[in-house]
Amino acid sequence: MLLNRLSLEAPHLPAGESPSVAPAPDELALEIRGLGPRRAIEICARALGPGVGRLCMGLLGSRPEAEEAAQETFLQAAAGLEGFRGEGTIRSWIFRIARRTCARRLETRARRQGRLVLAYEAGEGPARPDEEVEARDRGQIVRAALAELRPSEQEVILLRFDAGLPFREVALACGIDEATARKRASRALERLRELLPLEELR
Repeated sequence: MLLNRLSLEAPHLPAGESPSVAPAPDELALEIRGLGPRRAIEICARALGPGVGRLCMGLLGSRPEAEEAAQETFLQAAAGLEGFRGEGTIRSWIFRIARRTCARRLETRARRQGRLVLAYEAGEGPARPDEEVEARDRGQIVRAALAELRPSEQEVILLRFDAGLPFREVALACGIDEATARKRASRALERLRELLPLEELR
């Protein structure tokens, strides 16, 4: 669940993210080098599929639509792989495609419904009915809190804490610089501190 990954403090530099240290080699790019687009994207989908799926779920709030968006993301990546110029990592490039795919779907949904829905759906439900009710209630609290964030802040939170991207790659995925990504995360976390009950922040 997203809240299990949130540190409700201003974002600091995690290990390995110091600006003074050169970024690690793009291991995924090295793994797929020389492969055909289909095989390369199969490898990317295995490595990044869960994270892309969680991002799509967080932005779209619908499991079927999130699955469609994730599939569309990798189809677009396969079509555009030969044009990838190494601006950022393969991972940040694919998450950027996912983000844009979800944005298009949200725009379509907003036109169709007359309003924009931004939601986060809790993960797999527990087996016990009482826990299922509790998880559903917690999910509703999280959805309500995330819906209060600006879309740009929500994207940063989902990419950083749910998909697990370092801030450098969050910035690349969102088309902003790292300082802006950190600032958006800081604002969003401060807002979540105001919105969420204390027990939800643990």
